[in-house]
Amino acid sequence: MATDTKTDSITAPDAVITKLPQTVEIKDAGPCKKHVKVTIAEEAIQARFDEKFSDLVLNATGIVNGFRPGKAPRKMIEKRYRPEVSAEIKSELLMASLEQLADEQQISPLAPPELDPNTIVVPETGPFIYEFSIEVRPEFDLPPYKGLKLRRPTHTFNEKDVAKTSRRLLEPYGKVVPKPGDNPGAALDDVIVADVTILRDGKDLNTIEGVRVKVEKRLALPDGVAEDFGKEIGGAKAGETRNVDITLSQEIANESFRGQKVQAAFKVKSVNVIEQPELTPEILGAFGVRSEEQFQELVRSRLDRQLEYLQRQTARSEVLKTLAANANWELPQDLLRRQARRTLARRVMEMRQSGMTDDQIAGRQRVLQNDVIRTTAAALKEHFVLQKIAELEKIEIEDIDIENEIEAIAERSEESYRKVKARLEKDDLIEALATELLERKALDHVLNEATYEDYEMNPTEDQEGEVSTMEGQAITDADAAAPAAVEAPAAG
Repeated sequence: MATDTKTDSITAPDAVITKLPQTVEIKDAGPCKKHVKVTIAEEAIQARFDEKFSDLVLNATGIVNGFRPGKAPRKMIEKRYRPEVSAEIKSELLMASLEQLADEQQISPLAPPELDPNTIVVPETGPFIYEFSIEVRPEFDLPPYKGLKLRRPTHTFNEKDVAKTSRRLLEPYGKVVPKPGDNPGAALDDVIVADVTILRDGKDLNTIEGVRVKVEKRLALPDGVAEDFGKEIGGAKAGETRNVDITLSQEIANESFRGQKVQAAFKVKSVNVIEQPELTPEILGAFGVRSEEQFQELVRSRLDRQLEYLQRQTARSEVLKTLAANANWELPQDLLRRQARRTLARRVMEMRQSGMTDDQIAGRQRVLQNDVIRTTAAALKEHFVLQKIAELEKIEIEDIDIENEIEAIAERSEESYRKVKARLEKDDLIEALATELLERKALDHVLNEATYEDYEMNPTEDQEGEVSTMEGQAITDADAAAPAAVEAPAAG
């Protein structure tokens, strides 16, 4: 089963030519890139031409008017049919040569080669030469990965943890109502309604009226993240204005805005809370349970999965910090952009499997999207390290592994196997699932041989903190797309 960064084939199927007398030159052509030049000896080409033309002379019927089969002059046939024969030979030579190249050379492509057959010509005399560039996995030495000493977060869940997670799961079914009290201040988990004005150096960039935002530690917009939103908006009352710092996305088209900070003035209009709903049969049914007791069991199960997710993410971070400490290889920007969607899909899949709600995932997903190149680069380095471990330990993903994982996802989500598989195929996530499984197996191999130092940590209050989302961009499309400002030359 191929994965999204697994070695891609650089061969074409059904090659029919025996081993070719070819020489191969491979040179570095930049970060994660090789330039390959292949030279096939002239005798191999001429032998193929001779075979093709001999077959035409002997077996073609009525190939040249005025001559009986097998009697047409060879030179006449060669002149008339050389373009067609040359094209056929070129195709066969390329197929056989690329297959042989893959067998004989240590190349680990990340994508198909940059090879346009239309630009390649089979010469009438001399060797057949073609060349191409190809993206390859970085080359690096893997430090010892067995017997690592790792720190591991642990936690025993209590009723308070269960109640907090229950509230979060039931929020989509709750009702937003004014917060009790005489003009109360905003706190975590409250919902504020505000008019927001975005400023940079005192200049208004955008105004968004009547936005409704849940108060979490962080706030993610489509084009930026407020890292300290909960702290900066905490205690704000209706009628007050609070300034919140927003770091703009690295993906904004206008380079002068990328990664810059702007200020969002939140003029609070109301402070509200989410009123928890009663556990009606309809709501219980939405979670696939029939009683409050079963719902509590479901909550505890989700908490256990979130703890496991947190433990694996922590261990993964420590493992990769050790194993990829010297992984300073540069990754091409075009490679990172192509892999961004798949990397993000894998992260979302991991979060969903951990039991996070859609709202929790949406916030974290926006944070990843706002700095997609950096997060993709980190994820790819992790993948290359874990993939190398998988190769060394001969770890592979079979079709049965994919099927078992889809069944597990279906069971957790109370859906049918067929429905889950169809959704994964529609979203082009089967390869992402295979990659996630390969990395998981490789990481498990490392973790099974590690020793641990446990420490207490509450996974419901992880270090990253919850992320809320807000509709409306920090800056307008016009500003985002504007060309970067060019400084005027100094006078004199």
